[in-house]
Amino acid sequence: MASGTQSSGMLTREQLYYLFDRFIFLTSQPDVKKRIAEAVQDKQEAVAVTTAIQEEIFLEMGVDPRFGISCLGKVSTVYENDLDLVIQFYKFLSKEEVACDEAELGEEEFTEKMLNQQKLQEQQLEMLKYMRKFHLDDQSAILEKLHQQMENGNYESETSILSAEQIDEIVPRKVSPLYTPR
Repeated sequence: MASGTQSSGMLTREQLYYLFDRFIFLTSQPDVKKRIAEAVQDKQEAVAVTTAIQEEIFLEMGVDPRFGISCLGKVSTVYENDLDLVIQFYKFLSKEEVACDEAELGEEEFTEKMLNQQKLQEQQLEMLKYMRKFHLDDQSAILEKLHQQMENGNYESETSILSAEQIDEIVPRKVSPLYTPR
């Protein structure tokens, strides 16, 4: 460990934001993408390279890399009440996953995965817009049903959507008293 590097306590918000921003910037650069892809071609794990990049950033910051990596495992617990930081942390994790996928899948398969992901997100947004039309109690029932569906489907992507018809089946109908079927 280099002398003068931080190796105790917890990373500050500012340090974490710097790490997140720097990592996202670096992994968008062609030479870094090439570095990750070449490592995969050499039978290395892409995540090993992204971790090494994070360690390099920690060194730039004057933080012991092993300490910095261990702090990342505590971010959502230590900063659980800092919604913005937790959101940025999950964006950072998502960017790492995308960088690894891009290197591991190859251009065509990666593009297909990103298009599928975009389509899924659009469907989720439409579902959420539709849900907002309902009372809060009904929204809770819909989310509970969605949670059950995702749990039963082992949290596969396609289980994270309910169609309008499925939502309509969950929400109790407000039947008009004028007509009662026999």
